[in-house]
Amino acid sequence: MSVVARVHREEWARVVASLTRRFGDLGLAEEMAGEAFAIAVERWPRDGVPPNPGAWITTTANRKAIDRLRREAVGGAKQAEALMIRDDGPPEPVGAVEDDRLRLLFVCCHPALAVEARVALTLRMVGGLTVFEIARAFLVPEATVGQRITRAKNKIRSAGIPFRVPLDGDLPERLTGVLAVLYLVFNEGYLATGEETEPIRRDLMAEAIREVRLLKSLLPHDGEVAGLLALMLLTEARTPARVSETGELVRLDEQDRNAWDRALISEGVALVRERLTAVARGDARPGRYQILAAINAVHATAPDASETDWSQIVTLYDQLSVVDGSPMVALNRAIAVAEVEGPAAGLTLIDGLAGALDGYHAFHAARADLLRRLGRTAEAHAAYDRAIELAGNSAEKAHLVRRRAVLTG
Repeated sequence: MSVVARVHREEWARVVASLTRRFGDLGLAEEMAGEAFAIAVERWPRDGVPPNPGAWITTTANRKAIDRLRREAVGGAKQAEALMIRDDGPPEPVGAVEDDRLRLLFVCCHPALAVEARVALTLRMVGGLTVFEIARAFLVPEATVGQRITRAKNKIRSAGIPFRVPLDGDLPERLTGVLAVLYLVFNEGYLATGEETEPIRRDLMAEAIREVRLLKSLLPHDGEVAGLLALMLLTEARTPARVSETGELVRLDEQDRNAWDRALISEGVALVRERLTAVARGDARPGRYQILAAINAVHATAPDASETDWSQIVTLYDQLSVVDGSPMVALNRAIAVAEVEGPAAGLTLIDGLAGALDGYHAFHAARADLLRRLGRTAEAHAAYDRAIELAGNSAEKAHLVRRRAVLTG
């Protein structure tokens, strides 16, 4: 478990809000809270979490403020110190977002930081993910994630980026980062990283869904918020059937669909239809999460795997490729194409992604399956070997080992 994951996230949010309230009149709250936050990011992983994290942050911010004011004016410093020690005023409003954890997500997803940097930093500090887990989510080396977080911290310091409670006007420009963080946290729960962890972390999935539900009530007309909620619900609905009693991951086409949560599916499909109606009216254009939700709705509403409308899924992936041209989208589209046009067509598309996805286990697993279907057993065996080597989840590795054993048996 990461250093930050051991800290109560609600306490972090209260500390940030408290510092904002306490220093607001002096114009120091935002900068001092940001500096204390950045120092914690740097020191805690190395020195360990202090016994009282909230008090540590508050004390650090107080000392920073006192030092600043002493440099500027002795008299002003004494007045500020007295103000910082005393805080008898009534609590100020929490801003546009009442929930502590969701508010802290908006606080951290500051638009002055590059999107990848703000998402990585927030996943580390608020999501509680390790650098290794974040690297797997982004499909990049750990060193790259470390550099992004370091650059984000440096910019916070050098630019004096304020970590203040978000107002209504702050939400739209920060929403993209917040949605990305919640999506990646949910994905880490859906298929957890590391062989020593539970293959599915229901706590992460449940918390991500809870926060997106709050977002939906806060921004009821935002299509991507609705799309992400639908995507999470449709994915969560399949969780009871995803891992066998022996601890092996069960593929979608092999799952017991009677075990799926039909209430969650109904809710998710209703959200998808709501967004499709808005798009048909010309009120909106579908974004990434809305299209992903629509793809999952096709799977969720098929009575049996053999009745899945793969042509529709290919069409949806074509739309998704326009807004998200990532290699992962291309990989999933290739898998769908294989179901429509045959394994040879899918394999041709997948082989074209070797440069971008060679270090990703799902790429090799998909290749292995298509090679198996084409009767190219030796190549399939080698692809399974590589997929097993790269797999970071015990349940997924067990599944791949079984598939390889069937191939050679």
